[in-house]
Amino acid sequence: MSASGNDFIVIDNRSGKVNERFQDLSEFVKKICRMHHSVGADGVVFIEKSTEYDFRWRFFNADGSEAEMCGNGGRCAARFAYVRGIAKHRMAFETVAGVIKAEVHGAKVKLQLTNPVDLKLDYPVGLDDKELFVSSVNTGVPHAVLLVTDIDYVPVEDLGRMIRYHKIFGEKGTNVNFVEIMDKKHVKVRTYERGVEGETLACGTGAVASAVILAEKGLVKTPVNIQTRGGEVLKIYVDCDVYLVGDAKIIYVGNLHEEALL
Repeated sequence: MSASGNDFIVIDNRSGKVNERFQDLSEFVKKICRMHHSVGADGVVFIEKSTEYDFRWRFFNADGSEAEMCGNGGRCAARFAYVRGIAKHRMAFETVAGVIKAEVHGAKVKLQLTNPVDLKLDYPVGLDDKELFVSSVNTGVPHAVLLVTDIDYVPVEDLGRMIRYHKIFGEKGTNVNFVEIMDKKHVKVRTYERGVEGETLACGTGAVASAVILAEKGLVKTPVNIQTRGGEVLKIYVDCDVYLVGDAKIIYVGNLHEEALL
């Protein structure tokens, strides 16, 4: 499946068949996410049974690390569950970050994320040759946000990597978003993603983090239209609750061959 240029392998694992075959899910994920040598993806979503909600999910980045939440992956999981009859068009599912609610209308999915926490605005982060002022918030996973004047010329890979691993963000580090404000309703974002360890075409929780911080600073009005690097515009509602709206596309359905794991 694909959402805003992020691609995901989505597996119905309610029977537990993957766990029975592969005790180490991280290694399984790393093998099938390899570009050119296997399926290739930004991450893997496992749909599992839940005793309280429509389903439970586990999400792994391409490097095998398990993440608490992924906005674009969450939209794919919701549409997958609806198409497969696992849930109705309004649903709730468990994640490590908390319970996520979603509505599916064709290919478009509206995702209600958990309430943002750990909001901090405009504090200094010292690098080797400069000091940057950064804001940060946790929208299911941690995000740093930096305002820039021309997003096309930002060294996302190099600068993103330095901030992602900075000691101020602890052992697990952070995702890093570079934001250019076009006007009160339109913003461009580029994201360096933890776990992918590079720039991705979009990041749902990063788009939400950017909107939350800009709204808190009074620089935008809700709903905010976030233009991703992949070209899709995500709509973010920042009010009492936070919503992420965008497409989730089914690309193909198939069987994984043994040779994909070699």
